Amino acid sequence: MAKYDLVIIGSGPGGYQAAIRAGQYGLKTLVVEKDPFLGGTCLHVGCIPTKVLLHHAEIYDNFQHAAEFGFDVKEVKINWKQMLARKQKIVNSHAQGIAFLFKKNKVELMTGWGRIAGPGKVSVEKDGKTTEVETKYTMLATGSAARSLPGVEFDGKTILSNVEILQMAEIPKTMVVVGCGAVGVEFASIFKTFGSDVTLLEALPRIVPLEDEDISAELLKQLKKRGMKIELEAKVESVKKNANGATVTFKDKSGKSQTLSAEKVLIAVGRRPLTENLGLEKTKVKLDRGYIIASPYLETDEPNLYAIGDIVAGLPQLAHAASQEGLIAVARMAGKETQPFDRRRCPNATYCEPQVGSIGLTEKQARDAGLKIKTGKFPFVGNSKASILGHHEGFIKVVADEKYGEILGVHAIGVLATEIIAEPVAAMGLEATLDDMAATIHAHPTVWEAMGDAFNAVRGLTINA
Repeated sequence: MAKYDLVIIGSGPGGYQAAIRAGQYGLKTLVVEKDPFLGGTCLHVGCIPTKVLLHHAEIYDNFQHAAEFGFDVKEVKINWKQMLARKQKIVNSHAQGIAFLFKKNKVELMTGWGRIAGPGKVSVEKDGKTTEVETKYTMLATGSAARSLPGVEFDGKTILSNVEILQMAEIPKTMVVVGCGAVGVEFASIFKTFGSDVTLLEALPRIVPLEDEDISAELLKQLKKRGMKIELEAKVESVKKNANGATVTFKDKSGKSQTLSAEKVLIAVGRRPLTENLGLEKTKVKLDRGYIIASPYLETDEPNLYAIGDIVAGLPQLAHAASQEGLIAVARMAGKETQPFDRRRCPNATYCEPQVGSIGLTEKQARDAGLKIKTGKFPFVGNSKASILGHHEGFIKVVADEKYGEILGVHAIGVLATEIIAEPVAAMGLEATLDDMAATIHAHPTVWEAMGDAFNAVRGLTINA
């Protein structure tokens, strides 16, 4: 029986990065992956292919405004087949890159269904044959799958999840998106740009409900400005296929029953953890609605068993969160110094148009916690580089402690928001104060320098607005 220091079940961003770091630390490591490719949901049907299409949409949108920039463009045609081919080329390239890094760091790979066979044992089943290995440490990194509505099943052709929507043969003329979190608004942005008539339905009183309320309000305004129809507090009752697509029946905020018909319906109401059939019944692992309970160092109640990523209770279902969790867990195993995972220091990035980037507490969360705070806003209309790029919409909002200037949260909506959020992520990680950041020299002209204005805005000292 083969023996390892670490066996990781799952090769998504958390699993593969943990494996590479384990190899760097000298741990004999095996990754077990059920699929015939590496990279998991993020690489194949999540973050990467979605952002490829979002970039294509951004390029197409620039062509639509070419005259403003001094270009006489007669006609630009969408080659959807070529877009899908480029998407797949990028995905395949990065999957091959992971395989190369495994070899470079002496990480072994076994394809099949992995499960815990007992203390220090993992079994791998493939084609009816089972292989068992011994390991000192085990890491579960099995990820999540799209959740549907009660009584609504994905059919792969009309009623879609994030998986099937990336494989459509053509761009639909009409689309209903159920759910206005990150997945919903990103796909809505893509297909609205490419000409689809898009309607969004959200059960809660605001879109992107995890973001600051001011961000939600601004995004709602901008999506409506782009021609999207949005129904808030919409309770979907049924989604039924018909000859031309599907019909969605819902109750609007007044309680009145409404129906919508569309060629395609995307269900984007969240994710469910993939923790079934992993042999957890043979362990001391505790579950909360299917999610594994783990410590800030990602340890479960079962000795030497760690869990990371979307399957961990209470942690953000984000690729970069899973990656950091994996690195923390491996450092713990290797006896290296490491910091526990702190979700308050984990940024959110939503690649709709306009983009949203955020970290830390929202204004409401800070006030609800009883903190005495001050806030500041800086609009992108006052930023020179935003003018150059032709994107004035949005703003940056800073939430800070009133007395000491501790940065509690930063929330941006607008051009390159997912990139410029990097500064407050680093600042908060290093415990820099509001005044430290206001004194930081920001290069001009950049979109990033809007951060300096936003920090100064808390003190009422912004220059450019």
